[in-house]
Amino acid sequence: MKRLAFPLLTSVLLGGWAVAANPTASGTAQLCTAVKDRTPEGVAASFPAGVGQVYCFSVITNGQPKVVQVWYHAEKEVFRIELPVRSARWRTWSAKTIPPGSNGAWRVEVQDPAGNVLATARFTVE
Repeated sequence: MKRLAFPLLTSVLLGGWAVAANPTASGTAQLCTAVKDRTPEGVAASFPAGVGQVYCFSVITNGQPKVVQVWYHAEKEVFRIELPVRSARWRTWSAKTIPPGSNGAWRVEVQDPAGNVLATARFTVE
């Protein structure tokens, strides 16, 4: 029994220290028609069929060196892009050209490098 107590105590102490040293990453996701001066413009949840491009604007807090934005149309992955994160609070975005005939439900997931979802934004192309 004594042999188990020390590794368990060490694990608890080191685990607590690791959590304090690496705060949990978080993120947001907004869908828009443009990004100007690092600010989303034309924020919406629905876009017309001829929208051209839709942007996913994210603010990452306590992130790792990169995030991944994964775009889905009708539950099928259609685009994936890695974006750098260079400070404790970082704004970043990607754009996806919406091809003709791509009406319906879309979503964008903002993921950390391990695939954990930090934020999800859903939109419709009408």
